[in-house]
Amino acid sequence: MDQSNRYARLDLDEKSLIAGGRHVLCAYIMKPKEGFGDYLSVAAHFAAESSTGTNVEVCTTDDFTKGVDALVYEIDPDKELMKIAYPIELFDRNIIDGRAMLASFLTLTIGNNQGMGDVEYAKMHDFYVPPAYLRLFDGPSMNIQDMWRVLDRDVTNGGMVVGTIIKPKLGLRPQPFADACYEFWLGGDFIKNDEPQGNQVFAPLKDTITLVADAMKRAQDETGQAKLFSANITADDPAEMIARGEFILEAFGPDADHVAFLVDGYVAGPTAVTVARRNFPGQFLHYHRAGHGAVTSPQSKRGYTAFVHCKMSRLSGASGIHTGTMGFGKMEGDAADKAIAFMLEQDEAQGPFYKQGWQGMKPTTPIISGGMNALRLPGFFDNLGHSNIIQTSGGGAFGHVDGGTAGAKSLGQAHDAWKAGVNLVDYAKDHKELARAFESFQNDADKLYPGWREKLGVAA
Repeated sequence: MDQSNRYARLDLDEKSLIAGGRHVLCAYIMKPKEGFGDYLSVAAHFAAESSTGTNVEVCTTDDFTKGVDALVYEIDPDKELMKIAYPIELFDRNIIDGRAMLASFLTLTIGNNQGMGDVEYAKMHDFYVPPAYLRLFDGPSMNIQDMWRVLDRDVTNGGMVVGTIIKPKLGLRPQPFADACYEFWLGGDFIKNDEPQGNQVFAPLKDTITLVADAMKRAQDETGQAKLFSANITADDPAEMIARGEFILEAFGPDADHVAFLVDGYVAGPTAVTVARRNFPGQFLHYHRAGHGAVTSPQSKRGYTAFVHCKMSRLSGASGIHTGTMGFGKMEGDAADKAIAFMLEQDEAQGPFYKQGWQGMKPTTPIISGGMNALRLPGFFDNLGHSNIIQTSGGGAFGHVDGGTAGAKSLGQAHDAWKAGVNLVDYAKDHKELARAFESFQNDADKLYPGWREKLGVAA
């Protein structure tokens, strides 16, 4: 059934829709399945399924219902582009406080519509949230500025937080794990649980956290510097998440403000993120994207992009989210992914299709990890244009030939060299941990810094 006479309004102007402030706009790459009608009719069916319609006329539709239809307002079949305007009244709100929820946004915009028989594939590439709807989302309560305060740094341009993930990510008992934390903290700032870690039988959470809190105290005493830890509280049950969070805060005691809570926001969903955001607003909410590649990978034709996923995290209140390494590490991505960081950090930023104003909502901090080491950092910073990020190198720290402490120091030294505008090889001449990073990661050194051996006096 062609529903384009009701669910398509190609005369609508995008600028007018934005000025009106009553619609969420979504841009999709959509391909109709062959033999199921023209592009507009399939797009209209998609909009109908996203809002008030179905595949047949029903007797319960009235004039009010038609007034909250989702409307296709722009198509470009050659580019497989479809844009839909969703009246903000469509989206579910809490009965306790009238706030918006990300679950409802996703239910409508990527719900049944992507699985319909006349859609070959569809993927959301961008969305726009008007001020009237934006203000109903929690947004972040904490971000990197709060970490800088704990670290006693400048809170406007405090620079990279030097971090790691203890490796191996699974298989360490509590004491070896805490020992590795202590080793890294002697040279670095921040340690995160890896996403599978929690309460394994060989590493009970209560035993592990107690030992990590002690390791933090000892590292702080030895270095005279504050340290940070991100503890995984992800669980299916909100009560379990709260119980984990409360135990962790109690275990760290006076260092509780040095603790972030890690939540696997893709596999556990927006409910888990909101549980952490609302029950622990004084803690940095560390959003890990474990599993997101199942839908966000460029190879996937359905779901939504990594850009969309990260943008949603700011709405839901993430203090920081893993953004990928923008082509400088081991994960999928390229240099253009810096647009993700800009959308998280800035109060107004341009996406692939829409410019989004955030109306003063607190920024979300980019977290980079996945194959990064000291030698790759300067190129990453050059591309991004600043170094105000959280960086978590696993192998890039513990793969250093002199161990985790030296690995941590090499990462900080690479950041200092970039901030000072000094070539990394030249800086390494006076900083042994950085110099030894060249020997630790020789393939990267040969590719990025040809001639480094001669300059540093290292035999081939």
